[in-house]
Amino acid sequence: MAQTEPVTAPAVSEDFDISAREDVAKLRRGAVGLGGVLFLTLTGSAPITAMLLNTPIVVGSGEGIGTPAAFIVATIVLAVFSVGYVAMSRKKTTAGGFYAYISHGLGREIGFGAGFGSLVAYGVFEASLAGGFAYFANLKLASLGLNVGWAPLALGMVVVIGVLTYFDVSFSAKILAVGLITEVLILLLFDAMLLAKGHLYWSALNPVNAFQSFPASGKLAAGAVGVGLFFAFWSWVGFEMAPNYGEESRDPKKNIGRAMYISVLGLGAFYTLTSWASLAGYPSVKSAIASAQSDPANFFFAPSTQYAGHWVTSVMSYLIITGSFACGMAFHNTTARYAYSLGREGMLPPVLGKTHPRWQSPHIASIATSLLSLLIIGLFAIFVGTGDPSSQAYGQLYGLMAVMGVIIILSVQALVSLAIVVYFLRHHGDEVHWWRTLLAPVLAFISQGYVVYLLFENLNFLGAGSYGYAKLFGPVDLAVVLIGVGLAFYYKKFKPQTFEKVGRLINEGL
Repeated sequence: MAQTEPVTAPAVSEDFDISAREDVAKLRRGAVGLGGVLFLTLTGSAPITAMLLNTPIVVGSGEGIGTPAAFIVATIVLAVFSVGYVAMSRKKTTAGGFYAYISHGLGREIGFGAGFGSLVAYGVFEASLAGGFAYFANLKLASLGLNVGWAPLALGMVVVIGVLTYFDVSFSAKILAVGLITEVLILLLFDAMLLAKGHLYWSALNPVNAFQSFPASGKLAAGAVGVGLFFAFWSWVGFEMAPNYGEESRDPKKNIGRAMYISVLGLGAFYTLTSWASLAGYPSVKSAIASAQSDPANFFFAPSTQYAGHWVTSVMSYLIITGSFACGMAFHNTTARYAYSLGREGMLPPVLGKTHPRWQSPHIASIATSLLSLLIIGLFAIFVGTGDPSSQAYGQLYGLMAVMGVIIILSVQALVSLAIVVYFLRHHGDEVHWWRTLLAPVLAFISQGYVVYLLFENLNFLGAGSYGYAKLFGPVDLAVVLIGVGLAFYYKKFKPQTFEKVGRLINEGL
């Protein structure tokens, strides 16, 4: 009886190079240089938004005196994370970023789950920033005698961003550049004036204080380390978007890594200095905490008026509005590119993977991104209400939606670090480096996982009072990722050719 050879499944391709393929839509090549990538990513981190919106939360709900130290710790952790991330970006040029890297290291199923989760997280961020924008815009309009309400302002921001991001990404980069430069200049002036004239608290720079919260005292509620550290890390979310612009940047193998290091270290120094300067504007740490808890909108404005002048406060009051808008725009661009990348691979509706015939922008994915943000804002307006901007727009839409998204992003960044180690050991053993592809990613995995753990330990703190639904963030985020993993298994069984492409459309012609 003749023997037959065993039938083996075809080998799964590691990558699908799309550089020479006409049947795959591609983004505009060389649309931005190093400066453009920096503006797109730094504006995602939004220095003035991070400081004026996040610092009061870190001071009033987290570390108090240790707020600058929390930013120092976050700088160190994210710099270590960047080491492995940059090494991976030099291997794979893709618009998929996180999920493409996880796909290569930990498998397509986990990669798609992470990608689906990241897509939802970045979509949530645009809506979150719309809450911050609406909060300060509503205050500004009220001071001029106009009562518009926060919901129309938030919805209007998303609509305008949707129109602007329909075009070539270089158009977005130019708009964001103007906003970024002006907000950095005014904050540097604020720092110089406050540190020269105010009260210097040197213990605020002690990294040990990043892991110490303050107790309740009188009318002051106690702080929680996990909350403070979490919002410090939230201040950087956006810097990791640099690889998503790899296909649209000039010399991506070099410029993406440079953009990441400049973003992490530059923002770290800036955040530490500015948060320290804000504390210097108060005669005691207790008074700073009291201001952060009772009147977060004026946490920066009160000391800037006293020490830098009313005109500085006036300029900042406008720039926080434009900065929040620019930050939302940056997150919109990244969300659209995740949706575009997943659509191009066939894991989401293929129409999302189309590019505009003239602008070569992911225009359909961009429209879908706007609809997601509009839906989130609309649901908040319906179920939370519109009569209390401080609680609804700032505390919940901005603050709590940021937490929901950052849980996913930090968890996914931890997975990326683990994936980098596995990828190099499995596919490039001759290029394994003890620091870049081993120790640094392992340290990043442990440290970012620990920050997420600290937040979950303090979810009861976030869920106090009327914000009890904060306890659902963990299960909801897990459900989102598991839905992505489930979809991946579905495609693996019923559409294996589509499944093979998950995270593997790489543009090697750059």
